[in-house]
Amino acid sequence: MSKLGFDFTFESIEKLADIVNDKELSEISVEGENGIKLTIKGKELPPPPPMGMPAIPPQAFAPVPQAVSAEKPAEAAPDHSGKEVKAPIVGTFYSAPSPDSKPFVSVGDTIHKGDTIFIIESMKVMSEVQSELDGVVKEICVSNGDPVEYDQTVMILE
Repeated sequence: MSKLGFDFTFESIEKLADIVNDKELSEISVEGENGIKLTIKGKELPPPPPMGMPAIPPQAFAPVPQAVSAEKPAEAAPDHSGKEVKAPIVGTFYSAPSPDSKPFVSVGDTIHKGDTIFIIESMKVMSEVQSELDGVVKEICVSNGDPVEYDQTVMILE
């Protein structure tokens, strides 16, 4: 508490209240020359998070409800008979070297070991993926621009 010879006018009290709000103070106390004491309390602030713990709201960990459609029956697992070509890294699948180019491979194409068959972009780096197998493309399991996980089946060869 400070002794300032404070004059308790409406304007001076209002200025103190503004200081409390602007500086986000919990309270301020002053005492005038005549012994009058004034305490102005601000908004109660939430306690700071414990040291070393991030301030993450509990709802950030709430489970996400899955949408269920009554109109469409559950699809059977895709037929992956054949040789699976899997994503070597996590990223975004691209079927062609640029949006204007034709895809590296299409269903029905014959590919040989070492042929570039798609691109995966990961952390802004484009990585060409070469085939480790010979075969004919039976199915392409992802669409251009789809995210892929490590070891996810990208295409099936016969």
